[in-house]
Amino acid sequence: MSERLAGAAPSSAPLKVLHVAAEVFPLVKTGGLADVVAALPPALIAAGADVRLLVPGLPQMARAIEQPQRVLDLGAMFGAGRISLMRGRMPDTGVPVYFIDAPYLYRRGGGPYQDSRGLEWQDNLQRFALLGWVAAHLAAGDLDPDWTPDVMHAHDWHAGMACAYVAGHPPTQAASIYTVHNLAYQGLFPTADFPWLGLSSRFMSPAGLEFHGQVSFMKAGLKFADRVTTVSPGYAREIATLEHGFGLDGVIRGRGTDVHGIINGIDESLWNPMTDPGIAQRFDAETVTAGKAACKRALQQEFGLDPKAAGPLCGVVSRLTSQKGLDLVLAALPALLQRGGQLVLQGNGDPSLEAAFRMAQQAHAGQVGVKLAYDEDLAHRVMAGSDLVLVPSRFEPCGLTQMYAQRYGALPVVRRVGGLADTVVNATPDTLAADQATGFMFDAASGHALEGAIHQACDTFVEPVTWQQMRRRAMAARFSWEGPAQQYLALYREAIAARAAQPRGVPEG
Repeated sequence: MSERLAGAAPSSAPLKVLHVAAEVFPLVKTGGLADVVAALPPALIAAGADVRLLVPGLPQMARAIEQPQRVLDLGAMFGAGRISLMRGRMPDTGVPVYFIDAPYLYRRGGGPYQDSRGLEWQDNLQRFALLGWVAAHLAAGDLDPDWTPDVMHAHDWHAGMACAYVAGHPPTQAASIYTVHNLAYQGLFPTADFPWLGLSSRFMSPAGLEFHGQVSFMKAGLKFADRVTTVSPGYAREIATLEHGFGLDGVIRGRGTDVHGIINGIDESLWNPMTDPGIAQRFDAETVTAGKAACKRALQQEFGLDPKAAGPLCGVVSRLTSQKGLDLVLAALPALLQRGGQLVLQGNGDPSLEAAFRMAQQAHAGQVGVKLAYDEDLAHRVMAGSDLVLVPSRFEPCGLTQMYAQRYGALPVVRRVGGLADTVVNATPDTLAADQATGFMFDAASGHALEGAIHQACDTFVEPVTWQQMRRRAMAARFSWEGPAQQYLALYREAIAARAAQPRGVPEG
């Protein structure tokens, strides 16, 4: 046994895990990342691990974290004059959380990555390099004398530099895991800003952070983590291809068997129609017919829709972006309305898509309802009241919406990509006969293909026995974090052993 392995946590001791992320629900959320970072640590704790979070001290974070105490004053760095490491607890779950108090970098309006005009913060390189730097020093046992993790788990590009900083300090015993939640957002910065990072110039090479003449925080995680994960097995395969790799497919293929796909879970206590306090009528699989009818009427009233529509009510809860395929919904909308269907949409994003859905609402009063904002409570009501939920993404690392929908007996209509294909069972003669179908699937990223799936769903909607069978089967599907938590624990142990045997170092040349 090597000295490094001898120093690792014995199997009988709780595995100590540090999760590093830029957002966590309910404090800061721009997408599914926040839900994962909120739900996975408690699941790991329930499985026996000792877990803590590290987040930037954004205003919403600093205000909501309970029992904050100063751990260490770090001084001035990354352009900030005063930085402190704080420790407290997450509200509700009580998970221990470190946050970085750096007013110059984090205390500002707007969002976590952009200002109020939607423009990227000009100092994002410093803001998220600091997050990675603190994570790496915690992993090295350099900041909190009372707690040193066995595993540092970094999430998406915002935390990617943590893996590079760990690689730049070979004595660090903690293994590093890097999870890609969405490869499309890579954290790219000018090479002229590389000196801010405080790393050896050897890191600024094609073997390191250099990516087509820029610095890539995403590549930092992909290159230097001991193990790389994505949020579904399907997405793990897709990002190794030219079509879905966003220029990093070669790097991902180069990691070989170090790349793993672990499907996300959802918080089944939070997304539960039997206990949900915000929906019109609670229900389970046995009372779904009456419960969803009441919730549908309430949703139609809220959005000003005709309560006597003959077809299914389709819900969309999404960021309005090209990735999410919302233009396909617009293209297929006439076919849905011709079948007597209705559409409710909740979300915001691309101004052109927002304008197009506004126009659709005006043109089809009583059939289309739109609310251009994200509201967590409204998302629950949309799931509870919809017959179908449309998720026509061009690519989808995992997707949580289709899982939420199934919990609420709303059948998902999804494109056959990534985690959507991993979590929905397409309605075919075979799956229907075997009582396995939970939704409807299409292949091409086109309005015509989505129309076909909507027509199939509308045909099924008017067959009460088949519809009820599918709805109950969807509600019976389980997407808890218990299974994924066990997979992550096994991967953590594998990474610890691998790092002990062959630790990573600074890239050459």
